[in-house]
Amino acid sequence: MRISKPADYRKIQIKKPYDLAKILLSEMQHEKREIAKIVILNSRNEIIKMKDVAIGGSNFVNLSIKDILSEPIKMQAPKIILVHNHPSGNPTPSDADIKFTEKLYEASQMFEIELLDHMVIGNMKYISIFSELSKQN
Repeated sequence: MRISKPADYRKIQIKKPYDLAKILLSEMQHEKREIAKIVILNSRNEIIKMKDVAIGGSNFVNLSIKDILSEPIKMQAPKIILVHNHPSGNPTPSDADIKFTEKLYEASQMFEIELLDHMVIGNMKYISIFSELSKQN
């Protein structure tokens, strides 16, 4: 017996954080460990690939910029979104989440890859770090 996979997400256009959240919320909200995914998009913001880039413990995941950017660089993809979950159910980004997002943004620019967002998923909730940062500025 095969485990059913989520519906095919390729070519779904991401116009706002909610578009991606509705795809990943049900999949990631009940995970017992932190999982980070990279969502790779084409120039029209359509998903071309999703890949797990790190699996951590119940309250941490060790993210590597190299692991995140290697696939988009190979694919010569123009845009990415980073997504990870908080098993606690609280999607509020930590200071470490925000600092890592800033480092990833700078690194991705060197490779001419646009980091569109970093989303944190909790219990039927999500927070877009980019939306939160734009509110503060």
